[in-house]
Amino acid sequence: MSEAFPTDLEIAQAATLEPIADVAARAGIPESRLEPYGRHVAKIELDSTPDARRRGKYVVVTAVTPTPLGEGKTATSVSLAQGMSATGRNAMLTLRQPSMGPTFGIKGGAAGGGYSQIVPMEKLNLHLTGDFHAVTAAHNMLAAILDNHLHFGNELHIDERTITWRRVLDVNDRALRNVVIGLGERADGVTRQTGFDITSASEVMVILSLAKGFDDLQDRLARIVVGFNHDGAPVTARDLKADGAMAVILADAIKPNLMQTLEHSPALIHAGPFGNIATGNSSIVADYVGLEHSDYVITEAGFGADMGAERFFNVKCRTSGLRPDAAVLVVTVRSLKSHSGRYNIAPGRPLPAEMLEESPEDVLAGAPNLRKHLEIVRSFGVSPVVAINAFPTDHDSEHQVIREIAQEAGAEAAIHRGVALGGAGATELADSVARACEEPGELQFTYDVNDPILHKIEKVATNIYGADGVDLSAAAAQQLDRYERLGFGNLPVVIAKTHLSISSDPGLKGAPSGWRLPVREVRLAAGAGYAYAICGTMRTMPGLSRHPAAERIGFDDAGSMQGLF
Repeated sequence: MSEAFPTDLEIAQAATLEPIADVAARAGIPESRLEPYGRHVAKIELDSTPDARRRGKYVVVTAVTPTPLGEGKTATSVSLAQGMSATGRNAMLTLRQPSMGPTFGIKGGAAGGGYSQIVPMEKLNLHLTGDFHAVTAAHNMLAAILDNHLHFGNELHIDERTITWRRVLDVNDRALRNVVIGLGERADGVTRQTGFDITSASEVMVILSLAKGFDDLQDRLARIVVGFNHDGAPVTARDLKADGAMAVILADAIKPNLMQTLEHSPALIHAGPFGNIATGNSSIVADYVGLEHSDYVITEAGFGADMGAERFFNVKCRTSGLRPDAAVLVVTVRSLKSHSGRYNIAPGRPLPAEMLEESPEDVLAGAPNLRKHLEIVRSFGVSPVVAINAFPTDHDSEHQVIREIAQEAGAEAAIHRGVALGGAGATELADSVARACEEPGELQFTYDVNDPILHKIEKVATNIYGADGVDLSAAAAQQLDRYERLGFGNLPVVIAKTHLSISSDPGLKGAPSGWRLPVREVRLAAGAGYAYAICGTMRTMPGLSRHPAAERIGFDDAGSMQGLF
């Protein structure tokens, strides 16, 4: 053990876990619905109509604009679930599965932190039940069938210049961003330029998260558009006769994975769409199961309220038909100090020493970011609770500033120390969230789905981000016109932008104004059921840093895993 506070991995490896059948039984999930993966993980067979029997309150956890180090949304979500249990309430978590790319890159694992973790954390961060690999295989099966179709004469007359379906891999590998395939002999396929994305950026991953059951999964796979023919008509996975094989590969992946927290609260871990360019939310089917079996379902939306929460409300809730009862807005002292513009935080590097000194003035200087995120959550008609994720380096005066900012905005604030104390450190937060759930608002969407696509993008840009307007490139304008003409105009929208600012410029801190959203390209995710606007240079295949986490991960002499955090 470390002399100081133990590492996340040390805490997880020292934990005593309950058999997964016992975790399920306490949640009222019969053993007949379990497919065990060892002693501590199980898949849950889906009920034919799980959405018809909602029992629990529905809580979404979001955050202010994060620093490159993250602000602890998953740790807060786990803390809240354990805090609910500590106060005599029944709660279940529904969370995304981490991608192995970031786990072996800079970010590390995503199981929570300290004494608020999902366990076994090694399994969560490494493969789990193979869902990510199933998504990879299903996605690449469609790519293989597409290239095979081109090789054997291209009967569908696909215009190769319009093909948007790339391949995916759950590894950070910048060398695969742009590749040429089909080199070699004629029998080796059609030569063309393409590339790889990370698996979490796959439309198949988003489909897995938004499907309401297996039949819906199959229908969405069939609607995937891979490109267009020479007449401008879309070519789908169904046209290529690939949807059946893809569905077969995903037959087990559609089932949520049951795990537990360190204090044995049940957690459904399922799907993992990219937070920048996709929805950044866990699956609808996991939420259905959770709401059937618990009094409170706590789910997490990726990045800040302008990103994952906006998509949670406008895309996920619109699809699922579920309405949240409350929202938790995670904030840290360091995040608001970062948004003061007085400090520079870099991934993988320690915080500047002066940033750890007591300075309520710095926190107040970053307050516009918190106020803007409170405004965003309220714009959806949902009551926010500000969760102050406390760090040992914080000062009471800094926490008090955050409380005052929340109170001025009409929101309740609660400090939690779940990372250090587990559920006992989150009882104040649990009580605050329970009170907020007693007076749920009426969910309001940012736009009507029947608005033109451009109007929907403009409403998100102006009403959520605070932009003055939208600037379309010529290519984006042509793409929008095509999608409208082909009947895709009534889809929701996702805006792919940086998570490090409410704006599209990662260098703009706080709550920027006087800027316009530049839309470089608009792509179609017909199977997932939305169009997405790409703003600036968005990487869909991350690269590794000079010294990635992968260099520190392995086994020690005793055979215990080390380096995972």
